[in-house]
Amino acid sequence: MPDMHRRYLLVSDFDQTLSFNDSGRLLSEMLGIARFDEKVAGLSRLNLVQEGAELAYLLRHDPEFRRVRRDDLVAVGRTIRLKRNIARLAELLATGIEDATFDFHVVSAAPEEIVLAALDGLVPASHVVGTRLAYDADTGEIAAVERVAAGYGKVAAVEALRSALGVPRERVVYVGDGSSDLHVMLHVNRGDGLTIAVSEARHIAEIARRTVISDDALSVLVPVLEEMLGYAPGQVRALFERHGLTIQERNKVRTDWLTIGSAA
Repeated sequence: MPDMHRRYLLVSDFDQTLSFNDSGRLLSEMLGIARFDEKVAGLSRLNLVQEGAELAYLLRHDPEFRRVRRDDLVAVGRTIRLKRNIARLAELLATGIEDATFDFHVVSAAPEEIVLAALDGLVPASHVVGTRLAYDADTGEIAAVERVAAGYGKVAAVEALRSALGVPRERVVYVGDGSSDLHVMLHVNRGDGLTIAVSEARHIAEIARRTVISDDALSVLVPVLEEMLGYAPGQVRALFERHGLTIQERNKVRTDWLTIGSAA
């Protein structure tokens, strides 16, 4: 077992964090179900479900989604376009950083079947926590939602992983892209962990301690090395090069959001 004082936990969202797709939208398109975005927006306006749990609600309660079966979710997962080097990220986190070991897990509001199918061969199934559905044994219809890893459910999932691994709160890293990640990012920030946004959306970039925009999953290693392990830029480049990788271009910018009105 790795030395506990150098053990860390890195948790990543899935939809549009490790992938370029929204699972619900892709499922709707595959099955010819219209108005997915409109349905999600309606649920959000009503605050009927937690942010990120809209697909789970639709799968259980919307008549158009009642025909969805397990095989449909698996089929969607296999079509999702992923960011590059997810398996390489997991490998480097586990064994490629001197004197530190990171346990890499994925926690997503998307149905587990979708995430597992998309990440098959890249991330062990035991390291994936998603929305868990129960199915009718006779019809195959979705009969219940057993767990939703969204909102406070995502916070609970991350805390359960942290406790099981015995990792201190300040050695937790969370990577996400959208409003469904806000609760868990605030939670990780309160524990002095590291939060990384992979989207420039204002509501998430204002909360995350770092923002990284890239089509390569390995990009999150840069703030991890700098913020958690104190690497200088030259050391970051050297680690990448030791593993046959090159940071070809890096632009660091600071964004200020301003609203200016006329003086009274």
